[in-house]
Amino acid sequence: MQRKFRLTRSTDFKRVRRTGKSYAHPLVVLIVHASEAPRVRVGVTAGRAVGGAVLRNRSKRLLREAIRPLLSALLPGWDLLLIARPALPAASLPEIQQALVSLLRRANILPATHER
Repeated sequence: MQRKFRLTRSTDFKRVRRTGKSYAHPLVVLIVHASEAPRVRVGVTAGRAVGGAVLRNRSKRLLREAIRPLLSALLPGWDLLLIARPALPAASLPEIQQALVSLLRRANILPATHER
């Protein structure tokens, strides 16, 4: 994922986490917050409950790869935070993508007309 589409500052992560709206799925939690930026920015995180460093890094890579093809279809002006859950490292990429599509539609950020 290109840097311009990422949340990079700790303060941005904290702001989205504190004031955003949360949507949960067994594989991932999505937190959304409106922003003034002209594009969607995404932050990815995985806590220690996911596993050791190798599993946490794998989870973050999977989430970044799953969200990448959806970025162009998302409505602009949102900051997203994706939090990996313990079941995520064992899931396949299509399962993760389907979970993200479901969460993004629930949050009304992905238009219903978008086809996977």
